[in-house]
Amino acid sequence: MATNTTPITPKLVDKTGKSHIIEIMNVNKSFGDLHVLKDITFYIRNNEFVTLLGPSGCGKSTTLRILAGFETADSGLVEFEGADLLSVPAHKRHINTVFQRYALFPHLNVFDNIAFGLYLKKRPADEVKKRVEEALETVGLSGYEKRYVDQLSGGQMQRVAIARAIINRPRVLLLDEPLGALDLKMRKEMQIELKDMQRELGITFVYVTHDQEEALTMSDTIIVMKDGVIQQIGTPTDIYNEPKNAYVADFIGESNIIPGTMNKDFEVTFRGKSFECVDPRFPEAVPGEEEAVDVVIRPEDIYVKSEGPDYVNGTVTSIVFKGVHYEIRVEDDTQMEWMIHDVDPVKEGQRIGMTFDPDDIHIMRKSCFSPDCQKTNSDADDSGVSEESIEG
Repeated sequence: MATNTTPITPKLVDKTGKSHIIEIMNVNKSFGDLHVLKDITFYIRNNEFVTLLGPSGCGKSTTLRILAGFETADSGLVEFEGADLLSVPAHKRHINTVFQRYALFPHLNVFDNIAFGLYLKKRPADEVKKRVEEALETVGLSGYEKRYVDQLSGGQMQRVAIARAIINRPRVLLLDEPLGALDLKMRKEMQIELKDMQRELGITFVYVTHDQEEALTMSDTIIVMKDGVIQQIGTPTDIYNEPKNAYVADFIGESNIIPGTMNKDFEVTFRGKSFECVDPRFPEAVPGEEEAVDVVIRPEDIYVKSEGPDYVNGTVTSIVFKGVHYEIRVEDDTQMEWMIHDVDPVKEGQRIGMTFDPDDIHIMRKSCFSPDCQKTNSDADDSGVSEESIEG
């Protein structure tokens, strides 16, 4: 696979010092009056598995289509290894795409589906045969050359689509919700296979999904989007354990998000109690003034105790067995609902106390996504996201 050996000076700051294959800077895109991408800026490192994560309509697929050349940006820059990408026609970009609908040719067998791009390039027959065999081996379909599409399972069709994309030796592979048509068991299997495949191929994968588990399982870097705005960029661990605002905390897994205040470093007050935490006050906090914050506590990080004066006390309103844990809902004495994941059952109507370790209490800035925020969804641009959260 050909690679660029010329050093490229990144325009976007990256604390790791790693090279970037793609840089997207201040890109905007509208469809009529709908502003779907709003000054998005991020980079993609070489040989990285990057996931664009968010709900339907957040702009993730539009971003992918701009990279692929199927859409144009209204403004902004997109560079591929330091050169302008937006001026390059789609068919000349070192980028291939795998769609949710695999778009395989039903009248062609597996071999000819995979070889289609090489046929268009008029590659010699012996080269075509060799590269198709290599691609089939990579996706685990050796021996399937003569089968037709209607003889394949959904997972096998997905592998054929990937083989067809990688046979042209792209530098970047774009995947637009490719597992959406598969059943749950097959999706979980393919998540691991895709990550292994990316490591084996040594190319950059840019993956689009609304599924948080897929993003956490496969990604090196996750970019969380909402309404055309990037909310946070980070590793799966960072995104889960250190969400930047209430939207990210709630979107990535289950969360209890509680309005709180801080008067000093490493102590936060919420629901009428003060608790030790590991976060200092934010740099912009005014000394001597109470700082309003959001507190996020994951359901699995709550300890269930007998009610007591040092705990947040409440009444169990429901308990559901989930296999590996019980999902317990509790209404505290201020009428806020909590969710707890615990391996030990309690009884509906039981009074309990809830407590937490300091490192399980995460402090976030207030934003328009805060539970007590009175702003409407039209104010979503004011996301409370700092520059740090999109530095990557």
